[in-house]
This record gives sequence, structure tokens and C-alpha cells, in this order.
Amino acid sequence: MGSQFPQLLNVGCGATCHPAWTNIDLVSGSPDVIAHDLRKGLPYPDQCFDACYSSHVLEHLEQEESERLLRECWRILKPGGVIRLSVPDLEAIVRAYLKALDEVALGNTQREADYDWMMLELFDQMVRSRPGGKMADRLSSQWIPNKDFIVSRIGLAAEHYWRGNAPGDEKSVFNRLREKNMPWFMTRVRNDIARILARLVAGKKAFQAFDEGLFRHSGEIHKWMYDHYSLNRLLTRHGFVETAVCKAGVSRIPSYNGYELDVVRGRVRKPDSLFMEAIRP
Repeated sequence: MGSQFPQLLNVGCGATCHPAWTNIDLVSGSPDVIAHDLRKGLPYPDQCFDACYSSHVLEHLEQEESERLLRECWRILKPGGVIRLSVPDLEAIVRAYLKALDEVALGNTQREADYDWMMLELFDQMVRSRPGGKMADRLSSQWIPNKDFIVSRIGLAAEHYWRGNAPGDEKSVFNRLREKNMPWFMTRVRNDIARILARLVAGKKAFQAFDEGLFRHSGEIHKWMYDHYSLNRLLTRHGFVETAVCKAGVSRIPSYNGYELDVVRGRVRKPDSLFMEAIRP
């Protein structure tokens, strides 16, 4: 990365982008973001980027899709280039759940709300059948006794939610996968016709199942989770070396904190994350 102007790629950027980076996502909500279906590979030649960053994307992909994306990241990175991944930290979630479980089991009722929240972190985004699921119900409750704990877990996302202006990147990068390359209104019309036919032909339960199926393929669902061992293994299997867990504000990408991708005004954007970097040899 000796160039004065390194080539930087942000894969699945959502609303978290920086003009110094090439920002790519399925749907573009900004002139700084290139719209592209990541399932079709990365639309760049071999060995053209110095660094590749992807935050909270892999968990929304099937394992086979994650494998393909990692192969593409390896392909577009220059030798010596850095890949930086951020995913929900399964190990940290499980440890926080077990700690809360131990305390409530010993009679500490003050930790009960924390225990309930950790159960949501474990399961809700895998099993929900509607946008936001039970986690949104909890965040929109009139009485939330453990707001500080929730903020310590999901950071700015909770505060944005309570202010009523959750940013686009709090949804999956694939939150409109079913639209593929069709205009939005065409997809909406197609789905509405299919919903009506399901209701008329197969009845209410089929209609509900159809709606749930559309939602579960919308990209909001977590399809897999990672800890430091499995993420390291995934990177190593695709040829990356020198893998290392790092803190939100520590990176081998020069001047990384200045881009405010993981740390915003001194605060970690997604505290529940596992951050890992590796090098393409």
C-alpha cells in the first residue's frame, strides 16, 4: 500500500461509506454507492485494490455464498492487500448470555432484562418472520429497564432506533435481494399478484407462508454466525495469511480510523462485532 492514493473497496457498505473508498452495495441510496448484486461477483479486475472491507454482510449469506464472496475478495486484492471483516461475534454473544443466565439463576432479578435481550441476540434474527422481529418490539417498548446494557451491546443502532431515524445499514445489505435487477415497482406488482393468487388458490395459511417466505429471503435474516475460530478458518481456506483479531480502532489499513467506518466520533459503531484482518500473499 505504498501508493499515495490507495485503492479501497467497501463491500456491502449500506449507509456507512466514505468518498475515499469505492462503495458497493445491492441498492444505492447515494451517489457515492455503486449498485451491484454481490452474488454475481465483484465487478473489478484482478489485483486492483489495496484493501477490502466488509461489515455485517457474511452473516446474511448462505455459507456457500460467503465462500464465493471471499474468493472474489482474494481475487481483486493486490498481493499484500488487506481484507478486514466485521461480523456479529458469536462467542461474545454466547458468553454474555451465559453470564446473564448464571446471575438470574442465582436470583439476581435485576439481570433478567439483560438475559432476555441476550436471548434475542442469539435467536431473533435467525427465526423472525417479520421486519424487526421481537428485537424491534423490545426496542419500541414504553419501558426499557436496561437501555445502557442494550447500547453496550448494539451501540449506535439502538440510539438511532430510539430517535426514529435508523440508518439504512441497520438492515442487511441484501434487504432487497428479491428485486434482483428488476425495477422496484415491477417486483412489487409481481409479488402482490402472487400473494393474491396464494390467498385465492390455497387459503389463508398458504398466504401467510408465502409472505413469511418472501420476508425470509429479503436479506434481513441471519443465515450463519461466526466466532474467531470459524472466521479465521474461512479466511485461511481461501488463501489469506497473517489473520488476526483486532479492535474496532486498530487496523493494518493506513489512516483507517479517519474513515469512521467502525469508530464514529470516538464510539464503536457496532460493539457486538468481531473484527478480523488478513493479508493476501
